[in-house]
Amino acid sequence: LAVLAVVVLLLMRKGWRGRAERSAVLVGDLPVAPADPGTPLHGPVEATYVSTTVAGSWLDRVVAHDLGSRSPAQVLVLPSGVLLQRTGAADVFVPAADLLGAGLAPAIAGKVVGGEGLVVLHWRLGSQEVETGVLPRHRADRPALVEAVTHLITATSAPDPTSHATEERT
Repeated sequence: LAVLAVVVLLLMRKGWRGRAERSAVLVGDLPVAPADPGTPLHGPVEATYVSTTVAGSWLDRVVAHDLGSRSPAQVLVLPSGVLLQRTGAADVFVPAADLLGAGLAPAIAGKVVGGEGLVVLHWRLGSQEVETGVLPRHRADRPALVEAVTHLITATSAPDPTSHATEERT
């Protein structure tokens, strides 16, 4: 039985490494946070980083770049994007231009909480749309975090009023 258990563990490890290689090809490199991220618009929010999955497939976990590793985190909404500062794993930075949406969900790969307990960020990583789930420690932080990210998306996608004024002058 001990040999069988070791064989099963080795096969599981091989499968995890294969998934990491496939997902690394799928998503490419992680964006790097700016050296001076600016003053946070919201946060830090104490949370647990749960996982990142392929958008629309809440069980298809992306494991490249430590994105499959659950860890304690602090979430900061910055003018340049959302920064997930993780303990024991690489930080995740989501540039504001790559954010597609934010909402509440009952589950993502690695965690089912029921109701609307998870905050899910929908974003573009390379050419792939992904969803990243975090579980804020305090219930009141959930809608506030979604609102802050939604506001950042709206502010980022809004046309620059100065560029319109320049076009009118020419």
